[in-house]
Amino acid sequence: MSGEKSVSFPKSLKQAGLSMLSMMPMILAIVGLVGLFQSYITQQMLVSVFDGNAVHDTLVGTLAGMVAVGQAIVSYILGGELLEQGVSLYAVTAFVLAWVTLGVVQLPMEASVLGVGFTWRRNLLAFLSTILVSVVTVRVLELWR
Repeated sequence: MSGEKSVSFPKSLKQAGLSMLSMMPMILAIVGLVGLFQSYITQQMLVSVFDGNAVHDTLVGTLAGMVAVGQAIVSYILGGELLEQGVSLYAVTAFVLAWVTLGVVQLPMEASVLGVGFTWRRNLLAFLSTILVSVVTVRVLELWR
């Protein structure tokens, strides 16, 4: 341990608490914006934008999920409701994946904490992965039917 600085547990805990406290305004803003999106982007609005075309539905599902960002458990319930209303599995799969992995609302906070470059690369990879995983998932499920 020669040459290493030893930081005490109470000091580390204090630093972590101060760091969390400094991020609290952004976290509260994100929670508020997510709540607004969930209130104003209704299920009927989402259903109206899907037309049954696999490519279109996958892209629209990804973009809608990216804007409507939320918690995973809510996306499963909403995804089930969308399927019951006739929205394609491509759209629902893309929507659910984007809902939990992408998010326009939290971009400023993510960029401030993790850096702009990392944030853009992560979101671009998540966007492309969402599309790829959605298509592959539906194709595999079609093979099993």
